[in-house]
Amino acid sequence: MNREMRRLQAKEEERARKRRRERPRPQPRGERTNPRQFLREVRQELKKVAWPSRQELLTYTAVTFLVTTAVTLYVFALDWAFKIAIFDWLGNVATS
Repeated sequence: MNREMRRLQAKEEERARKRRRERPRPQPRGERTNPRQFLREVRQELKKVAWPSRQELLTYTAVTFLVTTAVTLYVFALDWAFKIAIFDWLGNVATS
């Protein structure tokens, strides 16, 4: 390994050490918050959510229902068509 490669490797190792030092430490697994604090934090987070209006909710529900119905009918039609084609092909193969 030449000097330039050693220098590059040393710089990369130093950057890796620096990233490891700057990374936030995860909480130890044994620590738990009490239920009251947990519920308080959940409530605070839910206040930050942009909830849809009633009209938006109805629109989203209708769109979801229609798209789900359309995809279901499409898959059903493909399944039916493939079934007919395969049975027809198998019937022709068996008779020849």
